[in-house]
Amino acid sequence: MIAIRYCAACVTAGFLLLAGYESSAQARKLPDTVAAYSAGYKAAFTCSATFNSNKSVEQINSQELQGIYPAYQSVVENLPPATIDYENRRVSVAFSDSLPPRIAVWRPHLGCTQLPTGADAGSIPLLPSVEVEKPAPDDDAPWSSTVPINGSGGNAELDRVVAAAFRGESFNGDYGADAFTTAILVATTESILAERYLEGFDHRTSQRTWSVAKSITATVIGAAVQQGLFDVSAPTAIPQWQNALDPRKHITVENLLHMTSGLDSDFSGSRTDPLYLGGSRVIDTAVGMSVEVAPGTRWKYANNDTLLAMHSLRVAMVEDAGFFRFPFESVLYRIGMLDTYMETDWNGDFVSSSQVWTTSRDLARLGVLYLNDGLWNGERILPEGWVSYVSTPGPAQPAVGPTGYGAQFWLYNERSPNIPDDAFAAHGNRGQYLMIIPSENLVIVRRGHDPAGGDGFELGKFTEAVLQAMGR
Repeated sequence: MIAIRYCAACVTAGFLLLAGYESSAQARKLPDTVAAYSAGYKAAFTCSATFNSNKSVEQINSQELQGIYPAYQSVVENLPPATIDYENRRVSVAFSDSLPPRIAVWRPHLGCTQLPTGADAGSIPLLPSVEVEKPAPDDDAPWSSTVPINGSGGNAELDRVVAAAFRGESFNGDYGADAFTTAILVATTESILAERYLEGFDHRTSQRTWSVAKSITATVIGAAVQQGLFDVSAPTAIPQWQNALDPRKHITVENLLHMTSGLDSDFSGSRTDPLYLGGSRVIDTAVGMSVEVAPGTRWKYANNDTLLAMHSLRVAMVEDAGFFRFPFESVLYRIGMLDTYMETDWNGDFVSSSQVWTTSRDLARLGVLYLNDGLWNGERILPEGWVSYVSTPGPAQPAVGPTGYGAQFWLYNERSPNIPDDAFAAHGNRGQYLMIIPSENLVIVRRGHDPAGGDGFELGKFTEAVLQAMGR
């Protein structure tokens, strides 16, 4: 075996970025931890982009591994190249002289999972797996008509608006100066009206959803409610919270869906680095948080709330094999989201606050499910009224900004006067968006690799332009 050596001086140089990093909590991490997390980032994203998306190393290095969290960018770049084992579908990244490389492993349906820091390849057979029957693909379903990919749909103004979202000769930063668009799709329940991709992408190219996954989580939970498996108004049954002295036993799944759990989610609830990058478990990073304020009284965006909502479904279902199959059998594969991967931690919990990989068409299918009030081919997947439930403001709201918040969806109501009041959307880091406008029978999908910390893509402005181009 050829030993992989790494440049300790090069990696150490990257740690100098920490002093000026925007998060004081991040700056307190020790260099060894930052190195392990950076290697985990590189291994996980390389694994998912390789085996979920069939991307080349060159694409991954220029897209998934660029524009990332500032504290990790230089460290990731100075780590050794990822070692990709195509036969066994695993990726490893060396980072330490004393610990094994960070390893991420791909499995059917579940995509890639990181082993915990310090674990070696001997642990791989212990990872959870799932057997699910995947239907034969129908690329154009449910639409009866589509437009040529990267071609004209017959509406010149809509074509111009879509083209203006991509970098190139005509790019003027119309919808964000640093926006890096990879895909745009505009559709109704019957037709795809516009569909354009960056070179090297197509309708089968999966990308990480980041926090768009939260809205997928709400959809999976909705399906569980429809099947009588779950009552969102009831307290969670998380075992660690059931002590008579523990106030967390009163937190409901609804509190979690509304981002009003009242739990301590650290300085920024959108950063869960030990789980996302360090190979930790949901039950290590989310379950142990303490109560800060009374549940239902404060809105705070928190990955942990989403993770706990999905973990609550696992607890309710009891039997893991059924839980692992549930998102695919009850939602994703039923509506043709066949290029979607729900990734887990090594303990088998879905990291469904962020780690879902899917295509633009699959996201559009999710949007169509909501346009159809939870029905698909006449079958009810979501409870009657679930669309209204996720798009109704929760009991506490973001203090500022152009959007309100429902149940794992952002709301474009009176805060966005030029967009229909019934519009709601899934938002994800680096510019992942699914806009749903029931009154216009319209879905807008935008995917990207916007750099972390930049201005990003302006979804509201783009939505207004699309509506105007369509004469609405």
